[in-house]
Amino acid sequence: MYIIINLKIFIFLIIFLITRQIKIYGLLMLFAFIHEIGHLLSGLFLGLKVHNIKIAPFGFSIAFLPTEKNRKTSIKKLIIALAGPITNLIVICIVYIFCSIIKKSNLAFSTDIIYANLLLFLFNMLPIYPLDGGRVIKEILNINFGEKNSYKYIKNISYTTVIILTMISSIAVLIYKNIAIPIIISYLWIIVIKENCNTLKRLE
Repeated sequence: MYIIINLKIFIFLIIFLITRQIKIYGLLMLFAFIHEIGHLLSGLFLGLKVHNIKIAPFGFSIAFLPTEKNRKTSIKKLIIALAGPITNLIVICIVYIFCSIIKKSNLAFSTDIIYANLLLFLFNMLPIYPLDGGRVIKEILNINFGEKNSYKYIKNISYTTVIILTMISSIAVLIYKNIAIPIIISYLWIIVIKENCNTLKRLE
């Protein structure tokens, strides 16, 4: 196992510091780590071994060593993909219940925690490969149509989703004037294009 650090993370730290959004970015990275712990624990529980851990501008990612390609493996990958977003939902529920018990649900920090985890859940469940939502769809397609077709279908789904998000974000930038929006969309385009290139190599 080895750790890979994407140096672009320092550029993003500077950008969010300048735009005074460093607090929410810090929370996102913290709970992105916890999100990845969900993937890690589920993978280890299912008997997989960690290959590497990557630290990227918008979170972390864990890659497991390759295993035999069959229906059982696809189901394991589907469970692992869901484990991260479910971890974020569990954090939201714990914080909400805690606030309800102490009857101080208006605590600003608690609201920020819920907001950060909700953002992570929604972002990761986008039907874009290799995000968790894309992985879930890809494995379902793999089970029903085979590996080669699953890559082809998820590629089309990913590009369609990013195009739609780009159009929506163009309007959102004009309304909210938030520099984080185009940065996130650009990041999505990068990972989709990069993954498409990797997919072409796999299928050769």
